Amino acid sequence: MIGRLIDGRYQVRSRIARGGMATVYLATDLRLERRVAIKIMHGHLADDNAFRSRFIQEARSAARLAHPNVVNVFDQGQDADIAYLVMEHLPGITLRDLLKDYGRLTPEQTMDILEAVLSGLAAAHKAGIVHRDVKPENVLLADDGRIKIGDFGLARAVNNNTATGQALLGTVAYLSPELVTRGIADARSDIYALGIMTYEMLTGEQPYVGEAPMQVAYQHANDTVPMPSLVAPGVPQELDELVLWATARDPEERPRDARVMLDQLLDVEKLVRPNDQTAMQATMVLPRSVVATSADAETQILGRAPLAAAATLIAPDPETGEVDSTDQLAGTTQKRRRRGYWLFTLIVLLAALAGGAGWYFGVGPGSEIAVPSLTSASPEEATAQLEALGLVAAPGTAYSTEIPAGLVVGTNPGDGTRVAKGSTVTVNVSQGPAPIVLPTLAGLTPDAAATAISDALAVPGTVDEIFSNTVKKGLVISATRDSDGGDVSQGGDSFEGATINYAVSLGDVTDVTGQTLEDAIDTLADQDLEGRSGPETYSETVAKGKVISAAPASGGPLRKGSVITLTVSRGPEPVEVPDVVGQGWSEAKNTLTDLGFKLSYNPGADAIAALLSVASTDPVAGTSLPKGSTITLKPTNPFG
Repeated sequence: MIGRLIDGRYQVRSRIARGGMATVYLATDLRLERRVAIKIMHGHLADDNAFRSRFIQEARSAARLAHPNVVNVFDQGQDADIAYLVMEHLPGITLRDLLKDYGRLTPEQTMDILEAVLSGLAAAHKAGIVHRDVKPENVLLADDGRIKIGDFGLARAVNNNTATGQALLGTVAYLSPELVTRGIADARSDIYALGIMTYEMLTGEQPYVGEAPMQVAYQHANDTVPMPSLVAPGVPQELDELVLWATARDPEERPRDARVMLDQLLDVEKLVRPNDQTAMQATMVLPRSVVATSADAETQILGRAPLAAAATLIAPDPETGEVDSTDQLAGTTQKRRRRGYWLFTLIVLLAALAGGAGWYFGVGPGSEIAVPSLTSASPEEATAQLEALGLVAAPGTAYSTEIPAGLVVGTNPGDGTRVAKGSTVTVNVSQGPAPIVLPTLAGLTPDAAATAISDALAVPGTVDEIFSNTVKKGLVISATRDSDGGDVSQGGDSFEGATINYAVSLGDVTDVTGQTLEDAIDTLADQDLEGRSGPETYSETVAKGKVISAAPASGGPLRKGSVITLTVSRGPEPVEVPDVVGQGWSEAKNTLTDLGFKLSYNPGADAIAALLSVASTDPVAGTSLPKGSTITLKPTNPFG
């Protein structure tokens, strides 16, 4: 690929990185004379409609965004067998590279990067785009200090955020609980991934690890992300709370989008960076009298009361120069009385708190129980767990494309919801995928068939191209369910998430009957078919050396590259001349013509046929001749 000129415009220079869907190269835009990054889909994925659509979706999603913290997309296209995407080239490293080099980042560095990423995501969320693959590998740190988020390859519009089948597209270490359990993603799923990434920046490690991806996914769905300060003690409490807020298992308890989290981050920065906060406070000028009065004191405490009033409380009597003892005693008594009031009030408050605590933990919210996560458990196990917690299990059903039939899909109320003891929790057991009805697919174009299948909540499968003498080229011939091979060409029952394969017509196969063997082979080769010489046979209608018939060698449907067996004519089948010498004229004539021979004789012989017999034949009896050959008959002389 290096050195290749793509679409007559982009000269590939070197490789930058390789991912699951594509490889990124450094290239030069010869038209605008600038360096760009060109992303080229892997060859084995270019023919897959789903991957090609996802690749185009990335270009459309990113092109809708114009923000300093989002990687710009310049162009997208197809050059022969290459699907490509042209992006802004940012010399630098990724956040993943930075974490590998430094282990973990300081709170200040973390907030700087988080602020830039949130700004870019906020623009995406405002445009109705969910990134769905937020991770350190997709955060670019340019050499000039710019921070940008890129790779919108899994992005989806907010109003089309439900994933089925390949639903489990993204990086498992950053998958939100709702993506793991229900395959649903919205802006709050990006927030969850960003919370995990923030934890990783602050601690240098991910919160969940496991030997298999499913173990990590299970922890995302069932565990609570710990506070970063448990691993890195220097992390401020405010950042702990920000991470816990962003990674709440219930999406309703997270920030609704990146803008909300960005506003909160800006407030956190004011608390975590006290120098910045102090610099923003107004300068306070104290009166000269206050300064002079308190200049000798080591520590000055300025309360809310005016300084003059405070001074009056302790000032000596102007006449005696001493504090009046009566006033002093009265003041002491008043202080004791106030202290008694405070103690009484404190006792009442403590009693109220004790009573409130008893109510809270006895019959109030404190007595409530969190509904456990029962996804994928058997109904018996789910019932036992709920009863052990003092809850009542009620049977329910739900359709699911992810949870096998007979296992628990979820509960109502959902897991994590707090309910009172003795409450009823409905346990919804999977009935498998929901039933659907497919429309008629035969006769549609491939694109129309794929749309009809997707609209019915099924999944377009493989496309088989075959030759057909009855269906017009480019139209669907037949369709089958991948699970059991059932024919759904004319529509029919299926189930949500089922894969539907369909065959598309390549048109007629050219009729090569009557052509020579060499011409027939050339004709078939023009249609990407391989003609091979088959058995030779006799034919009274097809000349020797010409093709009598053509048939698939395998006996199945014809595809490009199929072998066609050609049967070639050997001409008419030879027949042995019988011995008719001595037979009556009429008998001999009938015998020879019945065998397909033509006769040559004196026509006058027919008039006296009853008196004649055959004296000789030419050729003689026993000679093999093709049917239609002429035999000369010589009659005997009836007059001696």
